Amino acid sequence: MDKDFKKMRIAISCGGTGGHFYPGLSVARKLNQLGGEAILLLSGLNAIQQQKIAESVNVKAIALPEMKRPNPKDIFKFGKGLYGGFNSARKILRENQINAVLGMGSFASLPPIFAAKLLKLPIFLHDGNARVGKANRFLSFFAKKLWSAFDMVNKNQIHCPNECIGMPLRPEITDIEKMSKAEAIEKLNQNFNCNLQTDLPTLLIFGGSQGAQVFNINLPQALKELDKVYKFQVIHLSGKDKFDYTSNLYQNTDFPLLLLESSEKMELFYQSCDLIFSRSGGSTVAEIAFFGKPSILVPYPYAAENHQFDNAQYLASNNSAIIMDNQNCEIEKIIPIIDRLLANPKELQKMADNTAKKAKLNVAEKILDEIISMI
Repeated sequence: MDKDFKKMRIAISCGGTGGHFYPGLSVARKLNQLGGEAILLLSGLNAIQQQKIAESVNVKAIALPEMKRPNPKDIFKFGKGLYGGFNSARKILRENQINAVLGMGSFASLPPIFAAKLLKLPIFLHDGNARVGKANRFLSFFAKKLWSAFDMVNKNQIHCPNECIGMPLRPEITDIEKMSKAEAIEKLNQNFNCNLQTDLPTLLIFGGSQGAQVFNINLPQALKELDKVYKFQVIHLSGKDKFDYTSNLYQNTDFPLLLLESSEKMELFYQSCDLIFSRSGGSTVAEIAFFGKPSILVPYPYAAENHQFDNAQYLASNNSAIIMDNQNCEIEKIIPIIDRLLANPKELQKMADNTAKKAKLNVAEKILDEIISMI
């Protein structure tokens, strides 16, 4: 890219959950690296914690009411909060001489986008799921362009030019030194004082920051049965406050096991494994594609508009992942699937090759390149 990013001043609205925050933070970091200036607009219950994570980026907090369906009795209070957020965003955009606004989804983006519209600033949107969310569908009326992380399943509901561009992944994931499975396992052994083996098939299990009950209960029991037939090892992230319970279920197992509540070493876990068992949030699916790993995906059943199923379908559509329904993720149904894959290394490798084909690279740079071209 030969464009002058030093003149670029973008406000990125990424309040709400990590699925909105981390992609926005990735774009902000990349713009700062290219010599421009990014301002993150944060709001919601996680804003204080997110502000600490984004300490290397200019962050502005926007006070908003809790983003849930307002009680009719509280509608005035809710509207007053939105108007306050709008005024706060408008002031920030003016004072910082912002020349474009990028919204990363969620209704937390409403005040900044409306403020940008009033100030006649170019508006851009990114959605981290295959099913573009309600907020972005509405805001697309005002946008110059919307990008999505995966092929859009509701493309006909978007009211501006749009394109599947991929997910802006964290530099902690994308900028790491690539290593072999053996090298990654050796690093895990050093970091966590464990005894994983470099020549065993490795299963990586995680269910998000809060863990997944179906993973922490059914999978350990299923793996105990498979341990009687196959040699393998397991890396399992149980989630917050679920370590002790999950650890008890793994008692009396013979396979090597690294069980953690959580960890920031995902890049090592991805490179150490041969098969992933996880939820299918947008960032997770994009990271699985980036590392080219076969997966068994169990969409979170309470995700808005069942969007995790659509994300999982992005990989399953070319036979790079297997989708299991959360309700049917029972021990007797888990065992034959893992059994089949462990018994067929060639099938696992074919899934891995297919997954790698779905990866989209350098997404943050591509978004910034398009924005500067359009403004």
